[in-house]
Amino acid sequence: MRAGARSLATLVVLTAVLVAAAYWGWQAATEPLPERADPPLCVSTPVAAGATVVREQVTVSVYNASTRNGLAGTTLGALEDRGFIGADTGNAPEGTAVSGAQVWSNDPENPAARLVAQQFRRAPIVPGEPLGRGVTVIVGDDFRKLAKGVDSVTSAADATICSPPGQ
Repeated sequence: MRAGARSLATLVVLTAVLVAAAYWGWQAATEPLPERADPPLCVSTPVAAGATVVREQVTVSVYNASTRNGLAGTTLGALEDRGFIGADTGNAPEGTAVSGAQVWSNDPENPAARLVAQQFRRAPIVPGEPLGRGVTVIVGDDFRKLAKGVDSVTSAADATICSPPGQ
């Protein structure tokens, strides 16, 4: 092969490599950046019978079944001031009738539900599907303020609670 032909072949190959690299670089540069994944607010955490559950381990969501605007947010703020992990707020499903406060749980012996219920005066734990993350609290027109409450409860049986990661 003559020197001129060899130079031409080298130039063609190098041009093809340059075009391929430019194409790959353009694709990589214009690809959207990955979304930042926030850690979950709470994860299912097993609790053994006899273990102590404290406020900082419990995630709570509060829903308003009253005619007072902002009651769920105010109530959640008061629970957060006590050390609970605040999750979701909103209006209770239409037709929900609650006078004071209720804790909704499929397991009335769940230590997290029991701990949250003890923050309210005479708040029963009633069967109900959770509306948000963690323990669901429904507040009604007669709810005024939190009771003194306790700092912790002891789990009577093996249970699962919704706790912040790493608890």
